[in-house]
Amino acid sequence: MAHLLISAAHKSSGKTTVSIGLCAALTGHGLSVQPFKKGPDYIDPLWLSAAAHRPCYNLDFYTMDRAEIGASFASAMQGADIGIIEGNKGLYDGLDVEGSNSNAALAELLQAPVVLVLDTRGMTRGIAPLILGYQAFCPGIRIAGVILNQVGGQRHEGKLRRVIEHYTDVKVVGAVGKSAELEIIERHLGLMPANEADASQAQIERMGRIVGEQVDLDALRGIAGSAPEPQAGAAIEPPEPVGEGLRIGYARDEAFGFYYQSDLEAFTAAGASLVPFDTLHAPKMPEVDGVFIGGGFPEASLDGLSANVGMLASVRDFVEAGGPLYAECGGLMYLARSLTWGEKQGKMAGVIPADVVMYPRPQGRGYVRLSETPDHPWPGGPDSGMICAHEFHHSGLENLPDNVRFGYEVKRGHGIDGRNDGIVYKNMLASYAHLRDSASHHWVSRFLRHVSNCKHGSLQESATER
Repeated sequence: MAHLLISAAHKSSGKTTVSIGLCAALTGHGLSVQPFKKGPDYIDPLWLSAAAHRPCYNLDFYTMDRAEIGASFASAMQGADIGIIEGNKGLYDGLDVEGSNSNAALAELLQAPVVLVLDTRGMTRGIAPLILGYQAFCPGIRIAGVILNQVGGQRHEGKLRRVIEHYTDVKVVGAVGKSAELEIIERHLGLMPANEADASQAQIERMGRIVGEQVDLDALRGIAGSAPEPQAGAAIEPPEPVGEGLRIGYARDEAFGFYYQSDLEAFTAAGASLVPFDTLHAPKMPEVDGVFIGGGFPEASLDGLSANVGMLASVRDFVEAGGPLYAECGGLMYLARSLTWGEKQGKMAGVIPADVVMYPRPQGRGYVRLSETPDHPWPGGPDSGMICAHEFHHSGLENLPDNVRFGYEVKRGHGIDGRNDGIVYKNMLASYAHLRDSASHHWVSRFLRHVSNCKHGSLQESATER
């Protein structure tokens, strides 16, 4: 089970670009590459999945326990030649002073050798104490190699290599020079999603070619092959078949694409059929029993979304008729009365009696903790009594009336107003929080039970009574 973790000394060192390029290059050499992303993220996994031609899985200490991370990793690695785990932030960065949820902690858990991507701009001899310090800081992990990034030319590369070889025992696996061809268009939430960029595959191929030429892929495979077998954890128990016979529509297009692969698999594992639909081009929703609208960048598709009045009416009619719908972040924005981004404004579905406004700075960012209120519509609350999730949104709701019912009380984070999240209307739940189906909270099964109750008329309280 060859695998390694790509990390860095700090964020914005280029590890995402290098990770995408490595996945593309190794896949181009005929290997079956399984990508992973540490922490909560949708955008990087879209690119990594496209580069490796295998779905990327997120490994997150906040929403998953250690045994679940190990089991998920082992399950995804079946049939793969090599696993590439892209870290988030710096190697030792984390929520607490002990680094219990850091990239280093993940490397130690999965027995993954670490390859550091180092931004070398303005550095020569100073790179040695940096590497030595990172080696000494945590004896439980092995920094097996470094990839020099943003190298300023052959002379710069030569100096860096001589310094590293003289002072350390770490192998220089590659040196990636500055190149405009490696840049991915950025916007306010980070890298542009691969599902939105028409030229994404051509860009991935360029990245694979450049990184493949400037990184010693054989040496990288040798490092991955030196990884000991991770300790076997408990197998993931299959969910109950609560979704048998249910059709769940989910928005999947240029505007909406933020879905965890493991969450989508939880739907099908429970027996439900996933039916994708296009909010920009389809005239109306397909015939489904329930709807899931995930996150994305609806503001970037504002004109197309507001112009498709048939789809907007279809979604609105579904909710008004008591149809069960769950929406996260971008989905919540789509359900509002209007969306304003700068000078542009467009009508949305009008289910939520409020107006969405985009702001220059994030309104909610990071991990959240939620406590359910009695108004939460899904049966069977979380075992722990507290839901761990995450949020990242630049938008906020304005003109929200006082009589709105909320499904969550925010214990950590911002949500809709700093105190509440999860607007409840009839059988709809729409929140800024992104949930993760995990052992601590199998939200997919809960939502499917809600859909089944709606379909078979077994709700304790009918939609009209709500």
